Amino acid sequence: MTQSSIMPGFRPALAFTLGYLTLIVLIPLSSLLFTSLQLDWNEYLDIMIDRRVLAAFRISFLTSLAASVIAGLFGFVIAWVMVRYPFAGKRVLDALIDLPFALPTAVAGVVLATIYQPGGIVGKWLIDNFGLQVAYTPLGIVVALIFIGIPFVVRTIEPVLQEFDTTMEEAAACLGASRLQVFAKIILPNLFPAVLTGVSLAFARGIGEYGSVIFIAGNLPYVSEIAPLLIVIKLEQYQYAGATSIAFSMLIVSFLLLLGLNLLQRRLRKRSGQI
Repeated sequence: MTQSSIMPGFRPALAFTLGYLTLIVLIPLSSLLFTSLQLDWNEYLDIMIDRRVLAAFRISFLTSLAASVIAGLFGFVIAWVMVRYPFAGKRVLDALIDLPFALPTAVAGVVLATIYQPGGIVGKWLIDNFGLQVAYTPLGIVVALIFIGIPFVVRTIEPVLQEFDTTMEEAAACLGASRLQVFAKIILPNLFPAVLTGVSLAFARGIGEYGSVIFIAGNLPYVSEIAPLLIVIKLEQYQYAGATSIAFSMLIVSFLLLLGLNLLQRRLRKRSGQI
């Protein structure tokens, strides 16, 4: 006698999941691939090795990587404060964390460009005191990507931190461990997979971000022009095959990077005994 599944409706749920993935994910991605195949290998290679395209790829991936790492640090601190400390206005701050999710990215880009431009409130102060220009530089792209990436990190770490067993910290403190040792040996190893997940999500979002970046980036070729903008430019020029080629290449590179991060995360969880 076969044992029935604990959760009923497995087959309909699986069919719905596969149907959803096919309609929403696989069909659009396959059309992206088929459109790219309109070009032969030499034409595709000519597009991808173009100096402007390579510069846009470099800017997109490097700024996304830098922003996701910084968002990981800031997001960890914010999640720690939100979980471990009670304070007045906590619910308001909790709502503000999710604001980048609800705010249209174009609005965020306009606001950031306004305050960080050389004549803006923050931008003028940074130039006058540190000689640092943020708007219309790659640094401006990093700032915009940090803004949209922090919520992913915070919302990924918070549930893990809430379920963390604080008795382990107390036991380590009773055995004479310092606060730094408790953090480095007990807290960080257990939270690091969640931090890595949040950073990965922020990185994935940052690579394809467009609306919040174009207003503050300046969009200077070879300096602050991102790959998604090149896709839009080629679409406006009716170069659909070229646009989809760039998009498909970004998809492949992003997938490989995220796959590597997921494998690393799985290995870390196995070492910590979570799976």
